[in-house]
Amino acid sequence: MTSSLLRPRGRTRTGTTGAPGGAVTEGSTAPTRILDWRDPLVAALVRELGAGPVGASGSADAVGSADPARQIEFLHRAHTWISGAVRPVYSVQDERPVSEVLRRGRGSCSQRLAVLEAVARAYGVPTRVRGLLVDGSFWYPRFPRLRRIVPDQVLLAWPEFRLGSPAGASGAAAAWLTVSELLGGLRPVAAEQGGGFTNAGPETLFEALSRTAIDWDAAPAVCPSTGPGAGPGAGAGAGAACDLSAYVLTDLGHYASRDELFARHGQTLCGLARLMAEPVLGRRGAA
Repeated sequence: MTSSLLRPRGRTRTGTTGAPGGAVTEGSTAPTRILDWRDPLVAALVRELGAGPVGASGSADAVGSADPARQIEFLHRAHTWISGAVRPVYSVQDERPVSEVLRRGRGSCSQRLAVLEAVARAYGVPTRVRGLLVDGSFWYPRFPRLRRIVPDQVLLAWPEFRLGSPAGASGAAAAWLTVSELLGGLRPVAAEQGGGFTNAGPETLFEALSRTAIDWDAAPAVCPSTGPGAGPGAGAGAGAACDLSAYVLTDLGHYASRDELFARHGQTLCGLARLMAEPVLGRRGAA
C-alpha cells in the first residue's frame, strides 16, 4: 500500500511527448538555481576533476571538452567522485542547489544526479531531464516497515547528456544519451559487471549506474525481482541492462532543466511533508 496524501495538491501530471508544439526540448550548459555550477565550491570540484578553470561567463576547458571521449572520461570521473564523497541519504528536497549538496556532503540520488549535471554543464556538456512518475512500490525494499506512508508516485528527473560539439558546430546536432547509457552502456567494463538492481542495501540507484544500464522503457521488466507482480526468480537472467519499465506510471516528457520540471510538476512530496520529513530522512543513510 502506498499513500497519495503526501503529494502536492493542484498539480496535473499527465504524459507528454516533448516541448509545447511538438518542438524538440533543447538542453543547455547554462547554470540554474539548482545547477549552480558557477558557485566557487562547484567550480573547485570541476577543477579537481581535471577540467580547466571555470570562467565567469563560460564553461571549463571549452575547446578540449568538445571531444566526446574526453567528455565521457570526465563524467565517469565525476560519477566516481560523487559516489565516494557525497554520502547517500533519503533527502526529499529535490530543489536543493548543488553547491549546498556539496557543502553538506550528503544527498539523495536526485541531488547527486544534479551534481553530475552541474559539473557536466560546467565542462561544456549540455544536459536536460526527462520527467518520470515512478510507482512508489519501487522503494518498498528501502522502507519495509513504512510502506503505508511511501508516496504512491515519485517524480524522477532522469538526466540526459549531449556529447560532442553543439548543434551547428559540425552541421548536425549530437544525439542525446541518458545517464544510464552514458555511465552503464558506453564502457565494456560496465557491461561486464552487469547484474540487476534491487533497490535494497547500501547500493543506491546512483551507484548502480556505473555497472548496469538502467532502462525505464523496455518491457517486460526483469529487475528488480520485487517488481509489481513479480514472482520467485523474476529477476533471473538479468544481464548488463536492468529493465525497470514496469514501475513507470507516466512519462512527463523532456525539460530543459530539472528546475523547469519541478516548477511545472512540483516535487514528490508537498511542502509540509518535506518540512517534516527532511530533518530525519535528510540524514538517514541508505542501508
